[in-house]
Amino acid sequence: MEVTIRLRMSQADAHYGGGLVDGARMMALFGDVATELLIRHDGDEGLFVAYDHVEFKAPVYTGDYIEAIGKIEKVGNTSRKMSFTAYKVIEAHVDPKCPSAARVLHEPQVVAKASGTCVVPKDKQRNQA
Repeated sequence: MEVTIRLRMSQADAHYGGGLVDGARMMALFGDVATELLIRHDGDEGLFVAYDHVEFKAPVYTGDYIEAIGKIEKVGNTSRKMSFTAYKVIEAHVDPKCPSAARVLHEPQVVAKASGTCVVPKDKQRNQA
């Protein structure tokens, strides 16, 4: 099972100078993807227990469009092992003389990767896929 969300990084997402977005924003996207995966798989939001691997690969700026993809890799009794990748699919701020300029990336750029474990207690599992 795989889930994808795509959204634009806003000015509210900027955490550092120059419109640089905090890596924690990518983690929040992964959390949203994990929640949707659990709802689709178990009919419940479940709980994120831990990340066991996180990698930030490239900067993200306000105006960039990010696509976050997650999939369930392994299903246990209550645990769900997941992997996540975030891609930049549209890049903003490509021309300082034209602040509204942007470009679609022909090859999406990996900006973050992670893996982790979520749990859904047995009594909360409603529609196991």
